[in-house]
Amino acid sequence: MDALTDLLDGPRARGAFLLRASLDPPWSVRIEDRAPLCLVAMVRSGAWMRYDDGERVELRPGDVAVTRGPEPYVVSDAPATEPQIVIHPGQRCTTPDGVSLSEAMDLGVRSWGTAPDGATVMLVGAYQMRGAVTQRLLAALPRLAVVRREDWDSPLVPLLGQEIVRDEPGQDVMLDRLLDLLLITVLRAWFARPGARTPGWYRAHGDPMVGPALRLLHDDVAHTWTVAGLAEKVGASRAALAQRFVRLVGEPPMTYLTSLRLAQAADLLREGDGTLDAIARQVGYGTAFALSTAFKREYGVSPQEYRSGALAPS
Repeated sequence: MDALTDLLDGPRARGAFLLRASLDPPWSVRIEDRAPLCLVAMVRSGAWMRYDDGERVELRPGDVAVTRGPEPYVVSDAPATEPQIVIHPGQRCTTPDGVSLSEAMDLGVRSWGTAPDGATVMLVGAYQMRGAVTQRLLAALPRLAVVRREDWDSPLVPLLGQEIVRDEPGQDVMLDRLLDLLLITVLRAWFARPGARTPGWYRAHGDPMVGPALRLLHDDVAHTWTVAGLAEKVGASRAALAQRFVRLVGEPPMTYLTSLRLAQAADLLREGDGTLDAIARQVGYGTAFALSTAFKREYGVSPQEYRSGALAPS
């Protein structure tokens, strides 16, 4: 398994927030919902996304933006348009001075905006729970990643547009899975762009020495790996592999393995009800105590606290 496959296997939307926004200019929406990850797909006309520090990006029809929370941002018809709408946690919608707009902007099933057939139409999907998206994925992304229409080709946005306004049995599950597929497709296209700001491990996959080493680690994370054993498998000296791994990935092989093991442990804690002993063995730790000690050192919370949702890695 390559690291990107392992990474993109993480998204699991559960009751994600999805809507079709239809707006006539001038319009401007400030997003303060603190969602860990959000997708915005431009269907008709364009928009601008901007942050409080001045960064701004124009979105054109067919573009898809992925934003990483919890930092607030503004989506508007033009860079200078001041926010008229604020989206709060729980998708509560108000004016900037706190007057509720939830009823006024309700246009029907998962439809929202100022006009049913507005000049601007976009599809919005937000992962509302941090556990729905792995920490590994969030750490690999910038706060804003934009995939341009010319850089990808997929039927998923039109399909999501059709399904998002339907109210059929099982529709929430259908939309969750479509959102996961759209996210994976967009991120795969974003990581593959020439000149993309990708993590070191992604670029290292093309290296004839480090690439096979990374695949070995991801294929069997529970194996009792050593740098010497890994080097033997890829036909290199221990020193050569260690040096090249650090140069390309940015950290030593065993440090990378530790982070990978703990990230997979976090995923298993989030997704299942296995005992801590079973999870420890699955990710390469001899005992639950050893896993718990390493987990708390890495994330600042115990595995039990992470599973209960009382605290989560930031």
